Amino acid sequence: MTLVVPGSAQLVCGDRRVGRLALRVWAGVGVGIAVLALMSAVSSGVALWLATSPVVLLLLRTGLILAAIFWVLLLLDAWRLGDPPTLPQRRRLVLAGVSAALTGLLAGPLLFGAHVVAVQRDVLLEVFGQGDPADAQDGRYNVLLLGGDSGDARWGLRPDSVTLASIDAETGRTVLFGLPRNLADVPFPAGSPMAADFPTGFDCSGCYFNGVYTYALDHPEMFPGAENPGLAATTQAVEEITGLPVHYYAMVNMQGFQSLVNAVGGVTLRVRTPIAIGGIGGEVTGTIKPGIRHLDGYQTLWYARSRAYDDDYSRMGRQKCVMAAMLKQLSPQQVLLHVQEIAAAGAELLSTDIPHRELNTFVALALRARTQPITTVSFVPPMINTSDPDYDLMRSKVSAAIDKAEGDTSTEGDSGAADNPADKQPAKPRPRDRRTDKAVEAANQSEDLGSAC
Repeated sequence: MTLVVPGSAQLVCGDRRVGRLALRVWAGVGVGIAVLALMSAVSSGVALWLATSPVVLLLLRTGLILAAIFWVLLLLDAWRLGDPPTLPQRRRLVLAGVSAALTGLLAGPLLFGAHVVAVQRDVLLEVFGQGDPADAQDGRYNVLLLGGDSGDARWGLRPDSVTLASIDAETGRTVLFGLPRNLADVPFPAGSPMAADFPTGFDCSGCYFNGVYTYALDHPEMFPGAENPGLAATTQAVEEITGLPVHYYAMVNMQGFQSLVNAVGGVTLRVRTPIAIGGIGGEVTGTIKPGIRHLDGYQTLWYARSRAYDDDYSRMGRQKCVMAAMLKQLSPQQVLLHVQEIAAAGAELLSTDIPHRELNTFVALALRARTQPITTVSFVPPMINTSDPDYDLMRSKVSAAIDKAEGDTSTEGDSGAADNPADKQPAKPRPRDRRTDKAVEAANQSEDLGSAC
């Protein structure tokens, strides 16, 4: 009776006050769960808020712990009400065994659920920001996505992957702008510290876009009060290059990314040409063979970062294919089922200033984005000569791509695709391609990233 309806045993043959209280609590919890389930079924926003609110998760964890404690106490009291001393030994042993089994059956799942909820809450508080939410501008959120390697004194230094995701705040329709790490003469906003030092762009010897991060870290006095000068300088450069404000950033540690992919069971990708594992500063130690492959974290990491057989621009295309695959294949439910494995990567996986209170908004946008094509615009040859970039052209490409994504076809002729119209400057000759994947390279300029991959 206690297993099915807590308090019913006490109501029948024990302390009726305890029985009535337990029944009322049990009924109230049941009604509350039913109401929340109905609200979640009607509005996915409610479910997302319940799953991503630290306050709700704390209450849920506390409730699960209390439920385990009091349900077990009720069960022990029901065992007492059975008056074991008056029973024959065999029956007494059976009653004790059944009571012990039911105690474990009740307490185990409830306490484990409380542990999982605590882990999820800790991840939210550890990874996501505590600041105030930013308002969408012109109906869009712009999120700077950075990928870099960790190591001794190298967390996030010289980010090898820089993408600005512009997301429609209503529909989730996304445009990805890929910025090569070897852009020269990177501009900065007028009046910024970097612009004062580099009025004609980041033109010091050997200075390219991915060096902005390191330069700012080496000169923190230029960014007083900034928690991360490298990030601040990179953000300013991206805003000046694209003409878009950056609302949030998310920096992914490549090694943490490997752990994430392993935690969720891998990612399925179409590998069109052999992809080297290793190379560029070391030996090629293996190859990912062509075909539809289900890759683990190690293989997915090398698929996204390898350039031994091609170049940076092909790698940028593959990185976008990984983004598209993860967006399509990983559901929030799948992520929640692996929250403990993901939490093991902790802050090593992701650093972001998206407030945890905004997480439900971005999860909802991600779910909408899964059903829509993703536009990609990468500022690579032949569109852009990275050694002498035309930043005015890049800003016009950004504007045209966003207009087209929002349904404005008046700029269709000036989309993000690489039309190679002798763009004011000749494109820098490409290095000799050995096994360059032209199909994936097309992911750099696509109206539908999923199809291109």
